Amino acid sequence: MTESPSTKPANGDVCQRVKNGLKPERNGLAKSLYRCHEKKSKHHGQPEEEEVNATSHHGVPYSRPFVESYEQTPMLPAVFTYMSYGILTIFGYLRDFLRYWKIERCNIAGEKEEQRDFVPLYQDFENFYTRNIYIRIRDNWNRPLCGVPGPTMDLLERTSPDYNWTFAQSGRVLQDVINLGSYNYLGFAENKGACADAAAEITMKYGVGVASTRQELGNLDRHEELEKLVARFLGVESAMSFGMGFATNSMNIPALSWARVFKHNNMQSLEKLLREAIVHGQPRTRRPWKKILIVVEGIYSMEGSIVRLPEMIALKKRYKAYLYLDEAHSIGALGPRGRGVVDYFGLDPCDVDVMMGTFTKSFGAAGGYIAGKRELIEYLRSHSHSAVYASSMSPPVVEQVITSMKCIMGEDGTTIGCDRVHQLAKNAVYFRRKLQKMGFIIYGNEDSPVVPMMLYMPAKIAAFSREMLKRNIGVVGGASPLRPSSSPGHASASPPPTRRTCSTG
Repeated sequence: MTESPSTKPANGDVCQRVKNGLKPERNGLAKSLYRCHEKKSKHHGQPEEEEVNATSHHGVPYSRPFVESYEQTPMLPAVFTYMSYGILTIFGYLRDFLRYWKIERCNIAGEKEEQRDFVPLYQDFENFYTRNIYIRIRDNWNRPLCGVPGPTMDLLERTSPDYNWTFAQSGRVLQDVINLGSYNYLGFAENKGACADAAAEITMKYGVGVASTRQELGNLDRHEELEKLVARFLGVESAMSFGMGFATNSMNIPALSWARVFKHNNMQSLEKLLREAIVHGQPRTRRPWKKILIVVEGIYSMEGSIVRLPEMIALKKRYKAYLYLDEAHSIGALGPRGRGVVDYFGLDPCDVDVMMGTFTKSFGAAGGYIAGKRELIEYLRSHSHSAVYASSMSPPVVEQVITSMKCIMGEDGTTIGCDRVHQLAKNAVYFRRKLQKMGFIIYGNEDSPVVPMMLYMPAKIAAFSREMLKRNIGVVGGASPLRPSSSPGHASASPPPTRRTCSTG
C-alpha cells in the first residue's frame, strides 16, 4: 500500500508511509492529494488512528481519505509465473507442430483454401494463446446460469469429453452458489420487485422493441424521460442514451478525438503528454490542437482503482483541456448518493465535460449514456454513428433503468436504493480487509467494489476457480488478476461463510 507525503501536522510529525516495498513516486502517488492514516501508540499502549490532511502540487486537497494498495509481486511467485507461461508456450508450439503434421487432431477454426487471397479472419499467432492456454481452463468462464445473478445463483453443471473444446450439460443444477463474480452491484437485476413489475407493464404497452433508430421511428416518450432523468441524476444540462454500453464509447469517442495513452492514474505522465501536445501540436503539420480531451475511467475494472479525479480536474483546468469520464463501473456503485466518482469526491459535475456510463451494472439493464452540456449532446445526436444507425433502446430496458434510478434517488418513496448503495460500500471495505487479513494480495482502492485478488500463475487461477465452485462459491478469473466483485446482497451474515471456505485446505 502506498500513501502520499503530506504536509507537516501541528505536532511536528510528518505522515509519509510506504508499504509493500513501493516508493512514494510509483504510479504518481508522491504528488497526489488525499488524507493519509497513521497509527500511533498512546501512552497506555493502545493504537490510535490519526488523519493528516495532505495537498498536492496542484494545490487542491482531497475531501476524503484516498488509500490504494498495489503490493509488489513476491519474487518466488513472479519467477514461477514466468516459468509457467514459458512452459505453456513451449508445449503450445509443440502441439501446433503435431497438429500441422496431423499427428494430433486439430479442432481450431481456420481459413478455407479458396479464401486464402481474402483478408484473413483468423490470425494464427494471435490465436495461439486461445488454442493452447485458454482452452485448458475454459470451463471457468461462461458458466450457464438458471436465474438472475443475485447474492446467490443457480448454475448448470457442464462436462467436456475433449478437454474443454466442447461442453455438454449434465442436467445437474448447482443451487445457491454464492455470487462473487457479477457486476450486479445494487441487486436490481432481479425477477421480482418494482423494477421487474414496471418492465413487464411497459412491455405490454410498447412491446419489446421498436426496430428503428431514434432519428427515424424509434423515438418514444420513455426514451426522452430517461434522458431527462439521467441529466437530473448527474446534475448536468442534457444526456443521451444508447442501446449498447460498449458502443457508447466505441461509436462516440471517434467522433470527438484522436488518442494517445498515458500511464495508469499517473498525473506526471498525463501532465507530460499535455505539455507535449501543446508544444508540438499535431503530427506532421505541427499545427496546434483545437481541443485536447482527457479520457479516464471512474473505477478501473481490472485494477479496482479509482481515478484521481481532483488532480485530473486541476490539470484539465491548468492546460485548458477537456475531460471525458467513463463511469461504467462507478455510476450507482460509488459515492454517498450513488452518483459515481464525482459524488465520491464531492466535486462539481460541471467540471467534467463529458460524462459517460452504462446501465449494465448498477441498474441491472443494458445500454449506456453520455451527458454534459446541451451543445455537446446536440452535436452527438447528429454525428454519432450509434445515434444515426443503431436501433433505439428496448422499452422494457428503458423502464428498468428509470425505475432503478428513481429508486436510487429516493423518488419511489422508499430508502431501498440509498440503503443498497451504503450496504455496497460497507461490503466492499469489509470484503477487501478480510481478504488482506487472510494474506491474499489485493489491488485497488479500499472503497472500490471491484476487488482484484492476485493469483499470478495460470494453473492456480484455474484451480482456485474450480475449488471455489466445489465449495459453492462462484468467482470470475482472468489471466491476471482474478477479480471477485462485492454485491450488496452479501449482507453482514454472508461474507463469513465465504471467508471460512477460502481458509480451508
